[in-house]
Amino acid sequence: MKITLRKVASGWQAYVPKKDLEEPVVAMQHPTLWGGWIELANGWRFDVPPMPLDTPLPLTLDARKLSEEEV
Repeated sequence: MKITLRKVASGWQAYVPKKDLEEPVVAMQHPTLWGGWIELANGWRFDVPPMPLDTPLPLTLDARKLSEEEV
């Protein structure tokens, strides 16, 4: 699923265009954001690919939405 990640004053924010949903990132597997899961305020979790730390943002990428069993 395509998501757009951006840095905001309060942290990270994700936009899911297919659902017209914009939510803050409330938890992440790694403090650098990349290469693990991220959790949005609505409870959805996405597996984001590994990326270089200096990746320019905002960035639209393919992220796999994790099912309840994978969480």
